[in-house]
Amino acid sequence: MTDFDLQKRLLNHDILPDSALSKELHLVKQNNERLLMELNTQYRTNEEMLSYLEKITGKVIDSSTTISQPFYSDFGRHITLGKNIFINKNVTFVDLGGITVEDHVLIGPSARFITVNHLVEPKQRRGLRVAPIVLKKNSWIGANATILSGVTIGENAIVAADSTVTRDVPANVIVAGSPAKEIRKVE
Repeated sequence: MTDFDLQKRLLNHDILPDSALSKELHLVKQNNERLLMELNTQYRTNEEMLSYLEKITGKVIDSSTTISQPFYSDFGRHITLGKNIFINKNVTFVDLGGITVEDHVLIGPSARFITVNHLVEPKQRRGLRVAPIVLKKNSWIGANATILSGVTIGENAIVAADSTVTRDVPANVIVAGSPAKEIRKVE
């Protein structure tokens, strides 16, 4: 079974802690944790970073992508990266629901992408629900911004530093605040 099949099985379902699906997820997570720890324990060239991330994601990553250390992920397998991307230091991808970063995207330091949400009902609170995040071509995510599950950032859009994005951002706009709101158009 491919990682894409696993990701598809997660979407639109409650993932309860003792379920077979939860156990399967933890096995994949354990296998990637070693690689993720190795990635950040010493200096790595960008070529080495991309090599590690190819093992972690199971996908080819274009050499035009630059990723600064440290880089964090809780799962790793559901990350898809395009070309000519820059990811600054201390960025966190909680990618169980899937994170797609299209070409020419800029991501500022300490940005967080969270595709996982816990269930609301108290008795099931340890359960999960996931939804993908998509960063469209040429978008820019500012320092310390948080993008929550199910959000798409439109082409050429800018998310201001320290913003929390809770809903889709249209193409060619700048959003800011918590929750982020449109403040102007990008010409």
